[in-house]
Amino acid sequence: MTVPPVSGAPPAYPAPPKSSTGPIIAIVLVAVLAAVLVCGGIMVALLLPAVQAAREAARRAQCSNNLKQIGLAMLNYHDTYLCFPPAVITDADGKPMRSWRVAILPFIEQAPLYEQYDFAEPWDGPNNRALEGMFPPAYRCPSDPLTAPLRTSYVMIVGEGTIGGDPNEAVTMASITDGTSYTILAVEVAASGIHWMEPRDLTVEEAVTFITNPAASEFTQVHPGGVNVLMADGSVRFLSSSIDPQMLRSLLTRNDGQAISGDF
Repeated sequence: MTVPPVSGAPPAYPAPPKSSTGPIIAIVLVAVLAAVLVCGGIMVALLLPAVQAAREAARRAQCSNNLKQIGLAMLNYHDTYLCFPPAVITDADGKPMRSWRVAILPFIEQAPLYEQYDFAEPWDGPNNRALEGMFPPAYRCPSDPLTAPLRTSYVMIVGEGTIGGDPNEAVTMASITDGTSYTILAVEVAASGIHWMEPRDLTVEEAVTFITNPAASEFTQVHPGGVNVLMADGSVRFLSSSIDPQMLRSLLTRNDGQAISGDF
């Protein structure tokens, strides 16, 4: 006896073929990921210089603000003592005792540090060395790599005819006959190697070489294209490295009689 097929039973169908899209999807995903990485790398390459430029602009602005603070301190010192501080103060034997950076401490909100300074001993005496770690923030440019600690980024110009003058020379505002807006009071230097308390600065010729031909100087520029300088009127200018050396010499002295007009 033959049993008839059960009514309604599903007919037999062949098994569906295996999908071949898996490898294709994997290849597409890898390609998309590679494209994302490439695009990301390009974006980083494009944006990084802009980010670095923005950071340098902020550091340069902070450097300018430091010099403005120093300039205000210098002018307040002049109002108090009727002269600018000598760049270098020596004892009777000519031994360097202290720097202008110490002299203006009360005028940059560092009066407690100034009061602890021992004026009877040189700047590197044991009592004063104990204070060196109290480094005033205004004395460092944020772009300065400071290859050695406690080194300043700002120096005066010293020598005959400058505001820094010769040792113990006190220069008055009236003696700046070239005009306060055309006479440089201080400049920024990077990797100076000058301890912030040390009575050491730059001569006119050292400054001319440093600013116009930094490759030939022991000092370094950190802002692209030039340096920040503090004028005797308290203003801050950015001085291009392409400035004429003779014009720069005139700006670094206070009474050479050389007329400077316009921008520089």
